[in-house]
This record gives sequence, C-alpha cells and structure tokens, in this order.
Amino acid sequence: MSINQSIHSQYLLGTLMLIVLHLCTTSCTSERQSKRTKPNILFIMSDDHTTQAFGIYGSRLAQLNPTPTLDQLAREGMIFDHCFVNNSICVPSRAAIITGQHAQTNGVIDLAGSITVAQQYLPQEMKKLGYQTAIVGKWHLKNEPASFDYYHVLPGQGKYYDPEFRVQGDNPWPQNIVQTTGHSSDMITEASLDWLENKRDKSKPFFLMHHFKAPHDDFEYAPRYEDYLAETFIPEPESLYEIGNHGSEAIRGRSDSLTRIIGSSVSHRNVIRNQAMNIYWNDTSIYKKYHNARDIAANEYIKWEMDDKERSYASQVYQDYLKKYLRCVKGVDDNMTRLIDYLNESGQLENTIIIYTGDQGFMLGEHDYIDKRRMYEESMRMPFFVYYPKSITAGSRTDAIINNTDFAPTMIEMAGGTAPPYMQGRSFRSILETGKEPPDWPQATYYRYWMHLAHRHQNPAHFGIRTKDQKLIFYYGKYWVDTDDPNATWNQNSWGNDFANHTPPAWEFYDLKADPKEMNNLHGHADYKEIIGNLKNQLTRLRQDLNETDAKYPHIQEVIDAHWDDWE
Repeated sequence: MSINQSIHSQYLLGTLMLIVLHLCTTSCTSERQSKRTKPNILFIMSDDHTTQAFGIYGSRLAQLNPTPTLDQLAREGMIFDHCFVNNSICVPSRAAIITGQHAQTNGVIDLAGSITVAQQYLPQEMKKLGYQTAIVGKWHLKNEPASFDYYHVLPGQGKYYDPEFRVQGDNPWPQNIVQTTGHSSDMITEASLDWLENKRDKSKPFFLMHHFKAPHDDFEYAPRYEDYLAETFIPEPESLYEIGNHGSEAIRGRSDSLTRIIGSSVSHRNVIRNQAMNIYWNDTSIYKKYHNARDIAANEYIKWEMDDKERSYASQVYQDYLKKYLRCVKGVDDNMTRLIDYLNESGQLENTIIIYTGDQGFMLGEHDYIDKRRMYEESMRMPFFVYYPKSITAGSRTDAIINNTDFAPTMIEMAGGTAPPYMQGRSFRSILETGKEPPDWPQATYYRYWMHLAHRHQNPAHFGIRTKDQKLIFYYGKYWVDTDDPNATWNQNSWGNDFANHTPPAWEFYDLKADPKEMNNLHGHADYKEIIGNLKNQLTRLRQDLNETDAKYPHIQEVIDAHWDDWE
C-alpha cells in the first residue's frame, strides 16, 4: 500500500469514527433531552379535604378564602366538578388510587385492608417509564411501600405533632424510624423538599406522591394558626338544623326512631358519637355524660327534637369544629406555597404536572353530620384539579365524571405510557387536553361503603350509583361475612360497634338538579319511577362490570333480592 493510499484509508477511518461518534452523541443527547422534557408528576393528596373548604367550588365557605394558593393553582389548570370516591374511607380510597382497581378486585374493602408490594402498581408502572418514584407522608396501606424508590411515611394515621416516619434503612420494615419536631404538615413538606433537592437522581423525571395528614380529625393545627378566623362567624349549613325529607328509614328508623343512633352528629342528636366527644376525648365529663346515654337511646328510641337551647349548643360546637378544621386546611395551603415556590425557583415548575386531591370528601355539619363514609355529596365528592400549562388550558373546567380508580391510568398516560389491562379505571388525559369527553365516556360512577355501623359513627352499609344529575342509594344494613371462613363474621368489636348487627333496608333517590343539597328523598314518588328503574338497571350492570356483586356474600344478596323492587 502506498503512502497516499495509507493516508486515504486513515482519512476514511477517521471520518467514519467521527460519524459514529456524532451519531452516538446525537443519540445520547436526544435521550438526555427526552428525560429532561418528560414531565415530572407531583401528586398531592390531603386527608379529608372536602370541596366545601375551597374557594373554587363556591360553597358557603368560599367567602372565607380558605385556600388562596390552591385556588390560584387550580385556576391555572383544569378543575373537575364531578370527581368521586368509590368508598369514602381512607384505606380503600388509597388502595383504589395505587392499584387503579375497585375494592373487590384489589381486596381492600375496609380499614383493615392492606396492599402488598406486588399490588403497588402505580409506582411500578411509573418506574417502567423511566421515573424515579417517591412517597412522603400518609401511606396507611400497612405493608412497606417498597415499590417506590424512596419513601418517608407516617406509621398508620401518624401524629399531628412531632411525627415519626418510617424510612428505608438497614433494618427490616418498619424498624427504620426518623423522629421529627414540628407539625406534620410542615414536616411532610420538609421531607418532600429534601428529597427533591438532595436525595433524588436529577437525571430522571420524578414521580412524587406527597400526602398530608391534615385536615383529618382531631384537627390539631399548628400553633401559629391560633388566631386565624378567631373573630369570624363561620357560615352554617341550613341542614344542620332542618333535616327536611332527607334520608330514609335506613338511617332515620320508623318515625325517626333511629335518629339518636345513626350518623355521628354536630349536635347532641347522636348520643353515641357527636362532635364535642370527637374533639374532646380527654374531657371525661363530656364523654361519660353522653356515652352513658347510648343504652337509653338504643333501647327506648328517643325521638330527637332540636329546641332553641340545642340550636345554640350546635352552633357553638359547629363554630369550634370548623375553625379547627380550617386552621388545618390553612396549614396545607401554606405548605403548598412552599412546594410551588421551590419548583418555580429551581426552574421545574413549567415541566411539572401538579395534581391536587383529597382522599375523599367530608361532612362539615350538613344534615347535622360529621366525618365521611356516606354516599351523600359532601362525603362522596372529591376535590380534584390538574396544573400543566404545556397541555392544559388555564381556566378550564369540566363536569365529566371521574373516580379515584381513574387517577393511576391518567398519570401513566400523561407520563407517556399505557394503562395496563388489570386496571379498571380509565385515563382522562384527553379530557385534560381537549376539555371534551370522549363519546364513550362513562356517565355514572359506583359507590360502596362496607363498614356497617363502625367506629361509633354508626353508618349502615350501602351502595349506589351517581350520574351527573341523579343519585340512587340502597342501604342493605348488614355486616359482610368472610367467605374464607363462613363461620366468621366481621369483628364488630374491632370497630367499636355496640348496637344491633343490622339496620332496616331502604332506598334513597335524589334529583340533584332540583335538590343539590339532598334535602328531599324522592324514592317512591310516582314521577320518578321510570328514572329510578333505569338507574337500577345501570347499577346492576356497573356491579357486574366492576366485579362488585355480592356473589360471595349470600346473606347480603338475600336482602338485595328481597328489597330490589321496593317502591313505597
């Protein structure tokens, strides 16, 4: 080979190497750019933060401006007016979100349920898409959240003050503990900010589930909020004092004989659990006074009458109840400011999808009720909005029906993936991006509460269907029986039950267009017979399609069969 040929060959080889290097560099750069441009996802969930306690949902409390930061974030994205939980209690709701499945499919039907590591589908799917995953705050699903790359979670319900957290470490779960000093809302936010800034792999997009404990009862707010709303009169719901034709024999009894037993209350109506007891558990004089009255109410069925003295008492308790609750909400909103400021200052805000919700709704004195668990609107309805300026139009709003099994499929699709077939929920990404419902989008959602007469809240077991304009509820009033052990009934004592083991079955129907506050049960009204019949047919199909029938619970199915066609 001549020198010229040799030089030419070396030139060609060098050129080829440059081309290969260029292609590699371009490919690697594209991969890094792809990782950088893939959106981060920040999923924020508070505990029992109901739609009434926002400005954006226009409730009687909106004038108090309880959530200025959250409202502003919501107005810059899309607000959902018809987001619903499928079981308004902490553990089943969280299980539905993590699995994308309804209760009988994921196996979590009550507070005793748990999610195995293998069932932690949402973080598993996000990791497949290249995300680094983390969960901080309330977990409440018993087993180690080991499918996440990082966790910093409260044990069970956790404490409001000086909370401890379970973290990864050298010892088996749940032995690695971090002790903190401060209020839980602040400490949870500190942990999220620390992970975002110091502990994550910044070459990857992040998926962070940030879960506040607040404003779950007993509403222990940070001391700095002691004066917040102190001199303000909190607007009260009219239904706190006037029950109207709300409810049915299932929750009121014949001639209102069960009103002192069923449904924990603001007033003294419920002698088993009312709000004074709920907040002041250590005040034995208050607790014993009414605790001892439960046998009188259970045995003699004393009908409840709210006189002027009781109205005054109920108002005082309500004012105290709401101020404590809203001070916890204020702490959540202020900590949201910290999270948003960090994302903005670190240049990540525009590339982060921010989702905010509560794990369910909450009764704030409506119908003289406290707590959740019910299929009534304030309990079943979830706050939900999504911020992502790159694909969601600011100021958009939708009345499309979604439920908490839809969250996981949507986040997976927004991350560039496809929801796996084992998830029962559906992605609503197209609704977020277009503002329009797909032609085949569901027009109804299913609800089921299993924990019959639990925790002294004394709410009967029930299920039902909710469309955009109507709601149909069936109270079957029975405990479930463990099919793995037909001789074992649900442990009443574990949930503090001390009343009868069943309540009367009954139907309730509400025309929500005419009666949004659910003051008039129209089941049995001739004008609605055809509509109710249609809803029953839809309800039957939903129960079958979602694996939510009572095939495993024949004692419940007997009640359903016997009363399905009840009219009067």
